[in-house]
Amino acid sequence: MSQVTITRDVRVPMRDNVELSADIYKPKQTPAPGIVLRTPYGKLSKAQHDNGVFFAENGYVVMYMDVRGRGDSDGEFSPYRNDGIDGYDSIEWLAAQDYCNGIVGTMGGSYLGHVQFLTALHQPPSLKAMIPIVSPSDPFVEWPTGVPSPHHMCWLFMVGGRQMQNVDVVDWEQVYKTLPIEKMDEATGRYSKHWKEEMQHNTFDDYWDHVAYQEKFDRIDIPALHISGWYDDEQIGTPLNFTRMFNPTTDKKHAKDNYLLMGPWPHGINQSTSLGELEFGPDSLIDLKGYQLKFFDKYLKGIDNDFGEDKKNVDIFLMGHNKWVKEENWPLPDAVPTKYYISSERGANSRFGDGKLTTDPSEVDFGSDSYNYDPLDPVPYVTDVVSSQIGGADDYSAIERRDDVLVYSTDELTEDTAVVGPLRAKLYVTSDCKDTDFMVKLLDVHPNGKAIRMMDGMTRMRYREGMEKEVLMTPGEVYEIEVDVWNTSNVFKAGHKIRIEISSSAFPKYDRNLNTGESLATSEAVKVAHNTVFFDKDQLSYIELPIKNLK
Repeated sequence: MSQVTITRDVRVPMRDNVELSADIYKPKQTPAPGIVLRTPYGKLSKAQHDNGVFFAENGYVVMYMDVRGRGDSDGEFSPYRNDGIDGYDSIEWLAAQDYCNGIVGTMGGSYLGHVQFLTALHQPPSLKAMIPIVSPSDPFVEWPTGVPSPHHMCWLFMVGGRQMQNVDVVDWEQVYKTLPIEKMDEATGRYSKHWKEEMQHNTFDDYWDHVAYQEKFDRIDIPALHISGWYDDEQIGTPLNFTRMFNPTTDKKHAKDNYLLMGPWPHGINQSTSLGELEFGPDSLIDLKGYQLKFFDKYLKGIDNDFGEDKKNVDIFLMGHNKWVKEENWPLPDAVPTKYYISSERGANSRFGDGKLTTDPSEVDFGSDSYNYDPLDPVPYVTDVVSSQIGGADDYSAIERRDDVLVYSTDELTEDTAVVGPLRAKLYVTSDCKDTDFMVKLLDVHPNGKAIRMMDGMTRMRYREGMEKEVLMTPGEVYEIEVDVWNTSNVFKAGHKIRIEISSSAFPKYDRNLNTGESLATSEAVKVAHNTVFFDKDQLSYIELPIKNLK
């Protein structure tokens, strides 16, 4: 029988006298180190209860707290806005209780991960370690189109009241098509103050800087275990956060005490051995709680266990070979950046074209490929319109029948090829519009013809010079752009093909560019864009893939 003591709805005062509600799980023996989890999703779920009991049974005081304005907590919910200061006050309150020994860690996923970084920026003296899971990076890294993904509107609806709202009562396929996009909330039948605010800030300004931390990691110096999955829709955040905090050569005390764990998982990590079209085998599931416990035991209890003793701080799952590998750093120091150039003779429109992908620039047939992008008929993105998981290991071969999708493939591979690391594309492009998008997707083409998505990324042309300002195009002018295609860890097996798609939409993962150059929030006018990608002698477009030696 568990000897954990649970106290519900403990009122925790913040510095402005607003009281937040917490459930406290106490171990048999106290005082003990504390673990703080702050959530907008309700602290009474079965999964959170089981998590609290597990860590309390292993000698920790666990505090699950409803963030300000959610659940049983007082105040007004404003996503991320108060979480840094509230997190500081919550940690120091717990540290001061007689059942806590003054040493506190934080953990949690998604929103619960983001708020850990916002809290750590304020440097609470009792905070000694953190476990951010599937944590976003800065909002404008997540939303390269300059406005939140339409899925974000679904999230805001879900957390729009004090308790979780039922998203199934809304026809999201229709809501996502709303123009102007600033009225998307009204199409749900529920006004969202936060959506309206975000629509007024389409560049990286003080509004976003308040909840950003990518350029502020110099303020954070504590051990951290960063956890995510290759198919997490927030995937770009976790490797980026790790690389900003882990530096073996820095003077920071705990820079070497940062760890990265990446599995073959979606946003709901470590739950299944398969995803979409792919099966990863039984080793893809791990004892995640045990992994986290060992980390906290080392850094909160000072237990001399073997966590991190091999000096390999990166644990990643290699899809395709379906095995775990340990590395010293991320990106992998021994992965060789290799350029795969695009070209075609007759045209790469659809998978029935002759687009090819080659590492030999002398094999490029100089020219260009063009297509029309119609915002009223965007390239669909395979997704559950109400899921927190925006994309998975899905087959895009049917979508590749469209003429507005350029398809470039290698020949069948003669040996297994491991692509492990950040993915970047450089394109030379032009359009007859003042603004448009360019989307790049990496796929693994199986012998049966299925084209399985690995990862993708997008550049909105008005933000090609950065998110701080909008710079429209001159129609007809050629631009050199980079597209961040995020990260992957996949072995493309012999007999498979490496493929990329280039298009101008991925709806509803990204909002549609209407191609007019007008306000992203308020515009309703639509223009069909005629877009071109070049592969000329001095304008070779390519994707750069980090190739890991498997021998």
